[in-house]
Amino acid sequence: MDWLGIIAWTDLSLLAQPVIRWPLTLLYLFVLTMIAVYGLHRYWLVCLYYWNRRRSPRAAARFDKLPSVTVQLPIYNEGQVATRVIDAACRLDYPRDRLQIQVLDDSTDRSAEIAQHHCEYWARRSYDVQYRHRHNRAGFKAGALDAALPDAKGQFIAIFDADFVPRPDFLKKTVHFFTDANIGMVQTRWGHLNRESSLLTRSQAIFLDGHFIIEHTARNRSDRWINFNGTGGIWRRATIESAGGWHHDTLTEDVDLSYRAQLAGWRFIYTPRVICPAELPPEINAFKSQQHRWTKGSIQTALKLLPRLLKSSVPTRVKIEAFFHLTCPMVYLYVTLMALLLYPALFVNLQVFKRGTFGAITLAFTLFALGTISATVFYVASQRAQRRSIFGVLAQAPILMSIGIGIALNNARGVIEALLGHDSPFVRTPKYSMTSQDGTDGRQDRVRHTIPSPSIKLWMSVLEIALGFYMLECCRLSLIVSDTLISLPFVALFATGYFYVGISSLYQQYLARRTTRALVPLGSV
Repeated sequence: MDWLGIIAWTDLSLLAQPVIRWPLTLLYLFVLTMIAVYGLHRYWLVCLYYWNRRRSPRAAARFDKLPSVTVQLPIYNEGQVATRVIDAACRLDYPRDRLQIQVLDDSTDRSAEIAQHHCEYWARRSYDVQYRHRHNRAGFKAGALDAALPDAKGQFIAIFDADFVPRPDFLKKTVHFFTDANIGMVQTRWGHLNRESSLLTRSQAIFLDGHFIIEHTARNRSDRWINFNGTGGIWRRATIESAGGWHHDTLTEDVDLSYRAQLAGWRFIYTPRVICPAELPPEINAFKSQQHRWTKGSIQTALKLLPRLLKSSVPTRVKIEAFFHLTCPMVYLYVTLMALLLYPALFVNLQVFKRGTFGAITLAFTLFALGTISATVFYVASQRAQRRSIFGVLAQAPILMSIGIGIALNNARGVIEALLGHDSPFVRTPKYSMTSQDGTDGRQDRVRHTIPSPSIKLWMSVLEIALGFYMLECCRLSLIVSDTLISLPFVALFATGYFYVGISSLYQQYLARRTTRALVPLGSV
């Protein structure tokens, strides 16, 4: 053993004492078990998907006369994409006398002027475009949607975030589902405008494909509940109103309203054949900001609605799936705890079996198959459904796992904040207006400048890098402790993920500050 190992043994020898070792062992096994349980649930979703994939939703009938629709476009300081989404909304193939467009702008920068002038441009061409600007962000996105609803003329409400580009046939492909009076919302699949822009966007695309292709399809077609994803969907106005309207006491107002609406008896439809293209966050801090909001909001919604749902008369299968759906972000907390426990796990063997024995190997492989391989199976299934190469996904699997591990600390923070009832503002994901060469899905132009992400803290990036070094020490330990070499590739994934996310985040915070300083003189003119 080298001198570092001697120091580690001297400082941490107390961990081997039974009074400390067994509580750590129980905590470690609990964390691994919980990760395995949610991994097993992923296998279950893949099974549900294959059992029900041919149950494609169909409209019960078709409207003889198309109903009135209001398209709502919530915008906040997103001048780079505001004109694009307004153009796309005005170009929807729908009778102009039955189409209203509401631009809900909470901007505090020049984006407001850009959006207003563009609305006036379309209004002069006889489009029913209503520009609404609020001087405060009360309720954030949910508040903007709720405040505009009384002035909405449509029986149905379509919502698109600023980075979405709905295709002209979007409404005609979705509105006919509402001929069934029990249908309250129709969600479409997200496409990816900048999928091939970078390693990060390719990974995000696979993450989202898993959600939209496997999860949504499996749940919806097996008569379990799904959620509106905040954009790329259309609501029956009566559904929003009967469910109590938009609430802003969680960061995922879309999930909150979805569950309240389904508790009120409304049915939802997910149609993966209708694709609504959108921009993926091209920078790590934008991605982390988005993930933090989604993670925290999901746990907030679970705390708010799960007790009511579990006491309701809905089928047991719905309750079980809703529990896993709303609480799945807890996995990020478990992954972070597992990372922190890896060193004592390697140092004093936090297992009920002796290292190298059949029992230890069987337990380790079982937990690995449930907690890790399940993710690979899940994402491979989502890519095969799109006829993408299995080998390409398998080759990228280590990268996917590293990024997933790397953002675990960021998302664990969101989980803890939600559990502690810590309030935080709704932070919009920065938009870059990246346009592919073919206009739909290709390699992208480079980002011109970095947009600051207010929710990303410097200390978090430093802590992620520190965890990377901690994982490197675990790698070193796995090389010198007998029967632990098999854990080296797994621990190396942790180190890679934390270093990638932490260093990238730190570097982009530096670029954002430099960009901000460079733009100050322009803004003061």
